[in-house]
Amino acid sequence: MPITTRRSFLRGMGAASLALPWMESVATAAAAKAVPMRMAHFYVPIGVVRRGFFPGEAEHIIPKGNLGGVMKSLGKQNPRFSVTPLTELTPTMQPLEPHRDKINLITGMDRTFQQGTDVHAQCASCYLSSAPPYTIEGTAWPLDRTLDHLVADQIGTATPFPTLEFSCNSHLDNKESIYFDNISWYGTGHLAPSIRDPRKMYHRLFSTDETDRYRDITDLVLEDASTLRRELGYADRHKFAEYFDSIRTIETQMNRLEKMRSELALVTMDEPPEAYLPRGEYIRLMADLMVVALQTGLTNVTTFMVGPERWDTPYKFETLFDKPRSHHQMSHNQTKMIDDLLKVDRFHMQQFAYIVSQLDSIEQADGSTLLDNTLFTYGSGLGDGSTHQYNDLPIIVAGGGSRVQSGQHINLPDGTPLANLWLTQARMLGLDIERFADSTGTVKSLMA
Repeated sequence: MPITTRRSFLRGMGAASLALPWMESVATAAAAKAVPMRMAHFYVPIGVVRRGFFPGEAEHIIPKGNLGGVMKSLGKQNPRFSVTPLTELTPTMQPLEPHRDKINLITGMDRTFQQGTDVHAQCASCYLSSAPPYTIEGTAWPLDRTLDHLVADQIGTATPFPTLEFSCNSHLDNKESIYFDNISWYGTGHLAPSIRDPRKMYHRLFSTDETDRYRDITDLVLEDASTLRRELGYADRHKFAEYFDSIRTIETQMNRLEKMRSELALVTMDEPPEAYLPRGEYIRLMADLMVVALQTGLTNVTTFMVGPERWDTPYKFETLFDKPRSHHQMSHNQTKMIDDLLKVDRFHMQQFAYIVSQLDSIEQADGSTLLDNTLFTYGSGLGDGSTHQYNDLPIIVAGGGSRVQSGQHINLPDGTPLANLWLTQARMLGLDIERFADSTGTVKSLMA
């Protein structure tokens, strides 16, 4: 029987019903509706080293220790609004050079600190909510329903998962509260728990009890699909093979890291076994799962937390250091460890750039890329990990296609709320709202 619709194709896949990317051979006129927009957030803990990230600050003084949590920047002030072409990237941003025309650097955005709670806990937990201080009853944090869930109410109603929360914190020796390790909340006091184990996320996306009892998910899908593959066009056969090769690669990576973890658990160490897992491999594995979820329409909204705030648990930053290091401890000794911290910042940017590249390599039904149809934001709740400042946060917005004016450095005036960006993104994704959290307006320069 000829394949005439995407649905009939998926039915032929059998019990596994693994979601597939768009393919021309199974498209119909009825399916030719607009490609959906997505939103994804890539959160980096503990801020950045300003002189490596921010333009014009390479020669500025290195701050010494914690200067009070909510201090003004020791770097360049932003009294005036300006929009300039993003002609040259700073050392920390260099990994994004291949995608310079599809990103916006946004500087000058602030958050208001509510006195009485830990700086790190508040900068993570309130990053996507930024409620005005002292306006939320029954909590010490200015924490309200976060942007991802508000947006999912608009663009996530038709997907299997309204939102998906990814975290790259594999450690079990956690000493801090949930406020240090989560950026996604259904509402005040109601955490949207993230998944930190790649295998658990893989099972959540693709598994059924039936397939688990018999064989690997992709084995079952490929077996059921083999009789249908000959009906695909040449380009789609190639796309089909590439897609399942990527799933195979994810399985292989998971197996490798799980074997490494089990072997490390047998060795007596000062640090937990998770400290010795290759950090970049782990982040990219979780990233591959996020990209697949967005590609196949399992969700349109994701959050991706690279690591927790303040925890002193070390990580194995492969290619950087010989042994596991604590990002938080390094951040409080910036004067002596400036070079190492700059390496960590660039390492995190390399992982963000990897995801940007993956999103930009996936073709959509209308010829655009997945990146063109995703607002993908890099950011942190601190402007500087050493001083704990809440002003002039490091923000990059990638993607958005024709809806966004890209390739810009948008330098906003001092005091511009981060919530202005969240309001802008919410409106771009279809929400009809006048205000979000403590917003005072939109970032008009971002919108095409």
